[in-house]
Amino acid sequence: MTAPDPTELLLRTLDLAPDPSGPDRFTGTNLQQPSGRIFGGQVLAQALVAAGRTVPEGRLPHSLHGYFLRAGSIEKPIEFAVERLSDGRSFTARRTHALQEGVPILSMISSFQERQDGLDYADAMPDAPAPEDVVSVFDHLGPIDHPVARFWTDGSAFDVRHVGGAIYLAPATRPEGRQLVWVRARSPLPDDQLLHRALLAHACDQLMLEPVLRRAGQSWLTPGLSIASLDHAMWWHRDVRVDEWLLFDQSTPSAQGGRGLGRARVFTRDGTLVATIAQEGMIRLPEA
Repeated sequence: MTAPDPTELLLRTLDLAPDPSGPDRFTGTNLQQPSGRIFGGQVLAQALVAAGRTVPEGRLPHSLHGYFLRAGSIEKPIEFAVERLSDGRSFTARRTHALQEGVPILSMISSFQERQDGLDYADAMPDAPAPEDVVSVFDHLGPIDHPVARFWTDGSAFDVRHVGGAIYLAPATRPEGRQLVWVRARSPLPDDQLLHRALLAHACDQLMLEPVLRRAGQSWLTPGLSIASLDHAMWWHRDVRVDEWLLFDQSTPSAQGGRGLGRARVFTRDGTLVATIAQEGMIRLPEA
């Protein structure tokens, strides 16, 4: 039997169904995860799509700020309740709660804007090798016979390529708080800008805390590692397509108190800055 296409499975989770319990309410399904817990990027993307369903036509998200409140179960559907905060002449604001059995697992405010002219400048993209010259996660983890490795190769909707090497299996040879990563969806996607912006929110969540681990000389296989997203802030500066190569220029300014902060600037292959992202996460390591 042919395995389901991971991109198609991801798109299904973003095809939210109207919830009969009331207006501006939607229901979503979940992607499978080895942990049994909902992937934070999934619920973040779904919450943005739910909010986008309620805004005037022609307005696209330019920012979101969300808090991950509880771990969600992949065995239960998610209900998205959207609150209409404001509808101005140019901007629209929405609050979205993601709930399971009436209990919030995510609370997010997002802002949408009409296309408008104004100041236009941006940082330049750092030098990086072409994605074709960087090892893919599929080559890195593909030979490993482990359920999690198979999940991130067979089940991932994104091709992820770390410049200078990944930290999936072992710490970096030189601990530093910066990394460059190429990311692209594995399959072509519909020409829907809300969808592409939501998918960027989904994709980035698996990368945002890696600079913290890298700088601390840790890897995803560090024994006793406990890690979870706490909050997420994102700004879209320009249109983006996640089925074209995007370069994540990532850094971490601080870690303290069991928390670490990751930042990212996202560039298109031709050097256009399309988004800026920040995420704080809980990162706990066993005591030495």
